[in-house]
Amino acid sequence: MPGPLVGVRVIELAGQGGVPWACAALADMGAEVLRLERPTGRAVKLVPSQFDVVARGRRSVAIDMKGPGAAGLMLDLVRVADVLVEGFRPGVCERLGVGPDDCLAANSRLVYVRVTGWGQDGPRALLGGHDINYIAVTGALAGIGERGRRPMPPLNLVGDFAGGGLLALVGTLGALHTVHTSGTGQVVDVAMMDGVASLLATAYGYRSAGALSDERESNFVDGGSPHYRTYECADGQYVAVGAVEPVFFARMLETLGVDVDPVAQLDRAQWPDIAGKLATAFMTRARDEWAEVFSSVDACVTPVLTLEEARRDPQVTARNTLVERDGVVQPAPAPRFLATPSEPGSGPRVPGADTVTALVDWGIDRTQVDELLAAGTVVSAESSEN
Repeated sequence: MPGPLVGVRVIELAGQGGVPWACAALADMGAEVLRLERPTGRAVKLVPSQFDVVARGRRSVAIDMKGPGAAGLMLDLVRVADVLVEGFRPGVCERLGVGPDDCLAANSRLVYVRVTGWGQDGPRALLGGHDINYIAVTGALAGIGERGRRPMPPLNLVGDFAGGGLLALVGTLGALHTVHTSGTGQVVDVAMMDGVASLLATAYGYRSAGALSDERESNFVDGGSPHYRTYECADGQYVAVGAVEPVFFARMLETLGVDVDPVAQLDRAQWPDIAGKLATAFMTRARDEWAEVFSSVDACVTPVLTLEEARRDPQVTARNTLVERDGVVQPAPAPRFLATPSEPGSGPRVPGADTVTALVDWGIDRTQVDELLAAGTVVSAESSEN
């Protein structure tokens, strides 16, 4: 595959959430990612393998990490790798014999990335959790939803993929740069809780200044203001308004024909009245009619689309933001590199689809592979896949 990371070799100890997302991004950028996963695949499997988009672009080795010779095999792979990414609870990899000390002893240039929910230490470190838990304890979840109603999780975007996956990707690239400049690898400790907190930098700053309330739907960009919220249209669908700057707010008012002094935008006492007038105006037409009206108005008003509808949005289609591969709609690689363009990799593989060929390609002797197969430490699905 093309991309800016061609030549970088990554070992992925497959898990859920942030780890596969980060490794998919590395693969999209051209890294050769070897996915080591349990023969049965994900612990929670909601869809068949071919729809697991975050597993795209890399080969799969099915392995029992507790099996005889498993640690030795993984350390052999580490010796020729640049990066290892794991998402187990603290101490698991140490017990498996592939903790940071073991791996960095085998390869001092290795970037060892650890992705956990709570971090490697602290009172919750050994407890389980999911996206909703990590955004709950950092204050993010409390700020999302309607006033007086229960907080609503924003899918699992903030904790898993932003706080975990995105931070793991950033940490990996930063550590690879250090290897390039100093020749020394290191451990990258990614806690989703820490990542979510970093995303809340502006919110914490505003809160300290007294400019942000803990009450939901009462702030500048949480749905409390008339210029940053959704409005229902005549057909029961919604538009999203992000007219934060005064010039956008004024253009929106003019386009809607609403009699409101634009200066009143910053007067919180007038927010309920302004929102009521805007709500009445948006209810006079269907969502797609408003989308057409605002398509040529620079006022930050857009339709709220479903995943299916997003495929037909003119901006999405113009940039090929979504692509279809093997019948599965999925995001194109992002960001875009003009000199070293990325391409979406091959479709997701069933566990063990490449066990033999991938291990041999990574320098493992075929005799050793056969012994591991006989012991049940690794499992091959190549005969049924290829």
